[in-house]
Amino acid sequence: MSLNRRDLGRAALGAVLATPLARAALAQGTPAPAASNAPFPNRPVTLVVGWAPGGSTDFVARLLAQGMSKELGQQVVVENRAGASGTIGHVFVARARPDGYTLLMGVNSTYAMATHLFPQKGYDDARSFAPVGRVAETPIFLCASNQLGVRDVQGLIAAAKRQPGKLSYASSGAGSSAHLATELFLKMAEIDVLNVTYRGGAPAVQALLTGEVQMAFVDAVTALPLIAAKSVVPLGVSSLQRNPLVPEIPTVAESGLPGFECSSQFALLAPAGTPEPIIGRLSTAMLATLRDPDTLERLRQASNFPTPGSPAEFPAYLATESSKWGEVIRTRGITAE
Repeated sequence: MSLNRRDLGRAALGAVLATPLARAALAQGTPAPAASNAPFPNRPVTLVVGWAPGGSTDFVARLLAQGMSKELGQQVVVENRAGASGTIGHVFVARARPDGYTLLMGVNSTYAMATHLFPQKGYDDARSFAPVGRVAETPIFLCASNQLGVRDVQGLIAAAKRQPGKLSYASSGAGSSAHLATELFLKMAEIDVLNVTYRGGAPAVQALLTGEVQMAFVDAVTALPLIAAKSVVPLGVSSLQRNPLVPEIPTVAESGLPGFECSSQFALLAPAGTPEPIIGRLSTAMLATLRDPDTLERLRQASNFPTPGSPAEFPAYLATESSKWGEVIRTRGITAE
């Protein structure tokens, strides 16, 4: 589905105003609730996910919520607020009370990519949130259709150069990690491949399986079973290191495109203005969860790899990531229209 700026703004505002609590908080003259003297947290914490249940962001959020519930001594409940490339959930948390009880599982496709596609989204990525820290990342795989007959990255590049503009790739819409990974790949490889947009990841992968398109970047959760079944040809992994679950598959970077890197990167965020002691408490609980052996193994088995970071480290990381993808979006002429 294509979204324009007006649609995005209406959707985001509508999602926020849909709850009585949000309407009350936004109403002028509404008194703030009396402050509690009890130590934080003294009631359940909501962890918002800007995507539908079942994806990688939701998986990581639920695993983190489970561990943080134990560490905080209060239930951390995941709430899905999907829509508009994740920005519905972001705007909801950006406008929440900065008391530590409403958190966001952010993903770089929204906090570093969508900002360049939806400038009127209703919040500022760098100023509307207080970072708790980076959580984990999951790589994506460059896959080719079996019908194409290539076996590696250089074979794909050669095929595309023999037929400029004739090959096609599948994407699930402007601004997704897979879409921008492909555009970065095309830019670095200096090849011309047609973008065919599908209504979601499932039909995009189906198009690859049937040979309707010749290539696609596919998230690890979906790609690994297809690779095991030999339903697609894995050409490379998008991370700078090989995936330990399939170490025989080279990285794209080592296959002739040095420096190529793109992965889904998750971070825990709170509304701007959340007191530092509360951020510190949340960060401690998050880091303890990411050190837990059971949590680490469950993340690894789903091809998610911890990238634990402190609140102080996040702003520099965000600036670098946003700059990188802003350049790709500008130079490739990508829009959300």
